[in-house]
This record gives sequence, C-alpha cells and structure tokens, in this order.
Amino acid sequence: MRFLHFWPLHALAILLYTSLTPTRADSPKESYVVTENVMIPMRDGVKLAADLYLPLRDGKAIDGPLPVILARTPYGKSSREAKAYTPHGYAVVVQDTRGRGESEGTWTWMTTDREDGYDTVEWIADQPWSNGKIGMTGCSYVGATQHLAAMARPPHLTTIIPANPSINHGIGSVIYGGAFRLRVVNWIVGNASKGSVLARDPRFREALEQQAEQKNYYLTHLPIRRGQTPLRMVPEYEGMLIDMLEHRRNDEFWRFSNIIEHVDEHLDLPVFMVGGWYDLFSSSTSETYQALKRNSTSAVHLIMGPWPHCSTGRSHGQVDFGPDAAVNLGAINRAWFDRWLKDDESSFGEEAPFRTPARLFVMGTGDGHRTENDKLYHGGYWRDEPDYPLPDAVETNYYLQPGGGLSPVAPDSETASTSFQFDPRNPVPTVGGCLVGSPSGAWNQWGGPQVWNAKEPMPLSMRNDVLVFTTPPLEEDTTVIGPIRVKLWASSSAVDTDFTAKLIDVYPSSSDFPSGFDLIMGDGIIRARYRDSDKAEKFMTPGEIYPFEIKLDPCSNVFKKGHRIRIDISSSNFPRFDVNPNSGEPANDYRLLITAENTIYHDREHPSHVVLPLVPKNR
Repeated sequence: MRFLHFWPLHALAILLYTSLTPTRADSPKESYVVTENVMIPMRDGVKLAADLYLPLRDGKAIDGPLPVILARTPYGKSSREAKAYTPHGYAVVVQDTRGRGESEGTWTWMTTDREDGYDTVEWIADQPWSNGKIGMTGCSYVGATQHLAAMARPPHLTTIIPANPSINHGIGSVIYGGAFRLRVVNWIVGNASKGSVLARDPRFREALEQQAEQKNYYLTHLPIRRGQTPLRMVPEYEGMLIDMLEHRRNDEFWRFSNIIEHVDEHLDLPVFMVGGWYDLFSSSTSETYQALKRNSTSAVHLIMGPWPHCSTGRSHGQVDFGPDAAVNLGAINRAWFDRWLKDDESSFGEEAPFRTPARLFVMGTGDGHRTENDKLYHGGYWRDEPDYPLPDAVETNYYLQPGGGLSPVAPDSETASTSFQFDPRNPVPTVGGCLVGSPSGAWNQWGGPQVWNAKEPMPLSMRNDVLVFTTPPLEEDTTVIGPIRVKLWASSSAVDTDFTAKLIDVYPSSSDFPSGFDLIMGDGIIRARYRDSDKAEKFMTPGEIYPFEIKLDPCSNVFKKGHRIRIDISSSNFPRFDVNPNSGEPANDYRLLITAENTIYHDREHPSHVVLPLVPKNR
C-alpha cells in the first residue's frame, strides 16, 4: 500500500533537505554529485539513510527524470554503483538497511526488507529526478534485498539483478537438510562490529571487534545460549542468531525469505540471476531461477560461472579455470539495465548471456598442469542453453559397490554394508567447497597449514569415518551438468545423526602433482530427524534401515578420460555445517555428545547411489 496522502509531504521535505545540503563531486574525474545520508521514511516512521548520486553533464547535476539503480546494503554505503552507472545516465541510490550503518531502527536479518524495499522503491518513484523506472543490483545480502522487495510487489520496481542472493534460508541457504550453515555465526559475530548501531561507539566497536576475532571459538563451543556470551552486548544480534540456531524446520520462522515455495508472491518482472558453482548459495540461486522461469511471463536469465561467493574471476582456492572464466559483469549488467530501464536493445543482443536463458560455465577441460602461480589448471568453457537443468541431460545412477567401487551397474550382492564410528568431538574438517572464508572454493581434499582444523598435510580419505567410493579410470570424457543428489540406505546406533556426501574429480598422479589432486565439486548433508520432511522431525529406531536423500551442490564439470569420479560418505563436514551431537536433544539446547555407529548399505535390496545428470556425448 502506498500512502499517497503521506508521501508527497515527505518528498517535499527531502527535496528541501537535498536543495539545502551541500553536494560534492568525489573528484574531478567522477561523473556524479552525491548527497549523503538522505533519510527516507518508512511506513512505521523509521528513517533509513541513503546516498543519492546524480550524473553530471557539463559540470552540473542532471536533475532528471532518470532511470534509477538502487542497492540496499547492510555492509556500509559506497560509491561503487555510482561509478558504474552514473556515466551511463542513471541516478543511483545506495541505502543502509534498517539498523545498519546510518539508518534508524533495529536490525532483524532481512525480516523487514520486504516492506522497507517497497517503501524505498516507491519513495524514489515520487522524486523529480526519477522517471519511475527502478532497477536493483547487488550480491549476497544485497541480492536478497532485491528479491524481498519484489515479494512486496512495488509498482515501480522494473527489473533486478540478484547475484548470489542469500534467500530461501529454510530450504538450504541457512538450514540445509536440517543442519545449520555455520557461516551465519561468522556473519553475525563479524558484522556486529561493522555497522551495528552499538558499533558507532568506539569503545563498543573495539569490544565487538575483539569478539569477531574469536569466531572459531564460537564455532567450537556450540551451542550458543542466550545471554551467556559476550555477544549479549548487542542483544538483537545474539537473539537473532540463537533464534535461527533453534529453528531447523522449514516453517513460518523462515517464511519471509521463502521464494521457491511462494514464488507466486514474487513480482513478475525481468530477472537476471548471477551465481557460481562454488558459491554457498549455488543451489538456491539455480532453484530460484527455475521457480521464476516456471511462474513468470517476463524474461528470466541465469549465468553460472566457476566462481565462489560474489566473485567472477578465473581462479580461486587452488585451481585456475582459465581466462574465459573471468567476465566483465559490469558491462553485462549495464546491457541488462539499458534494455529494461531505457528500452535500449543496442547492446543487449551482443552480450552472450542473453542469447539464451541460461549461460553455464563447464569446468574441467584443462590439462591439469601447475600454473605459474602454483594452481591446478582445471580450465573450462561457456555454453549457452535453452534452460537449466539441461532438458536433454540424462539422470544416471552410479552405485556404491562392495569394496569401495562406484559404477553404473547396480550391486548384485545380497548383503553388503560398511560401518564407521562418528564421534562429534572429532568431526571431518571442511576443506574448500561452497563455503565463505578460508579455505573456500576449489581445493584438494587434503589438510594443510591453511586448514585451521586439519593442519596435517594428509588426505581426508585416510580417516576411518570417511567412506570412499570411486570409479575406475574413465575411458572417455564424461560431462555432468545439473543438480546432484545421493540416495543412501543407512542405519545408526543413535536416534539422530547426520549423513554427508561429497562429489570429487580425482586427478591421476602427474609430474606437476605427484600425489594427484582430489578436487571437490560439491557436497551436502541430511540430518536424520528431517529425512522424511524439512517441516517435521522424526527420530530413528537404532539399528533400523532407512532411506536418505542428500542434495549436493549443483555441478557443471567434465570428468576427463583417465580421471575418476568419487563419492565420499561420512557424518560431518565442519565448519560448513554444525556437528550433530547424536543425542536427539533439541537444536541449540544439547549438552551430551554421543559417538554413533553408522552403517551404509550397498546391496541388491539397498542400492545406495549418486544420481549424475550426464550430457549426451553428441552435445
């Protein structure tokens, strides 16, 4: 609802404020003038701070009307968007989200960003420098604020470019198979010192910064109890973190960010989704694209590169994906905005991402040599597709075999199983993958000095709690593009435990890499109590066999001839996910740690397998 009797008065007040407040050009080379901390009123009276950038012409600000680019951020306002768009005739608004930076109010992890996004978009539409066409841009949380605004359906929101958006929190972005992505603990502890209201006081900021340095202590001393940590000095941050740690069900608590299951609420508008195969939100981004594509009459496009979170470079972790992996996303985004905010198609058709709905980078066509900067050259190439997942990809089962094999032939043994002990005091360490922090991205599955909880330079596959299933050396290149899932039959001595799966491209030994290279392609987890539904708990009977399905990160990779495809099965992946205590106690309210004996079955009656979407050879 727009308060038409209310907005013009505030618009007039802000115009007076803007006309009376000195503006500045950042430097003679800049293409804009800026008015800082314009306070935009929300429907509840809270005012959010925004910097307004207007482009220059002949040394004077163009006062419109202009198309507008909006970024709503909790990370502190910057001139990055202004430098990218004002030279091309756009006004730019960069706003601190509620309770962050210079904005009023209390931060509540996106729960007010639907309404705040709506009110900000419609306030902009009422300004004389705006022509009423508004696009949004930004990555991660700043990508989420775009979708959340679109869920409120502001009439003047024209298009969005959400990159790696942090959305669908109850379906994988925070709660993943019932487990908790511990990256959120780092985010809250770290960002409490970087923009919270309390951090405006230098003494409190220093204390919060000290706590941010103790993030690993937080991770290794879960659960976090309300009022029992130094984070209690910012109760809104501690409270939100504990509320999230307690809410593992995909229920009304996460409703505000649930786009996939409530896509009908999303404004029907052109959407350009940007994601990375190694981004922690890779599943959410690709699944949101699919949901919007099914539900929208507008253009919906997707680009997925070999990138980690909010990056579009050619290399990360220990791997180089080649020069084609790096893209000029700024030029691509401008072509998109020109098309939908200016009705200018002159450069739209020239940009490869928009020739077809999906542009996907396929990793793995490199020769595996060691580069000058000491990385594995994995390589890759781009392909344009009519949709994602690929319509002609063939889902193919690769079965876990007795003795550690992996094959498209189903097992014929009447009884075959492998058991291991899962001790929550000694979880399997995370080495790379879809994580944020170090090490994240494309990593060899070995420990080393860069892995804070696995300093020894030894392969993870040596652990007794990691079950390894591997194909023979491949006789031909095998291309896998699409969602990955693992179907397990398993039992446990505990009433609750976790099962994890990891997909690996195994390089053979070479002169550059004598020990080979075990390249992680993606992983996933399922908490046993949520095996049947993400909305309800159901404990196990110890010793009884149950089916489990684990969703892994999507994959786009050529497993080259001579390589092996490997699946690692275990029960922990820390600190990507929180560790299950195996006790069956409530989430974030446990004190017992129990070692569980877990068993994976791979016989004729229980044919555990991974489902790989294989691209036909002629493609």
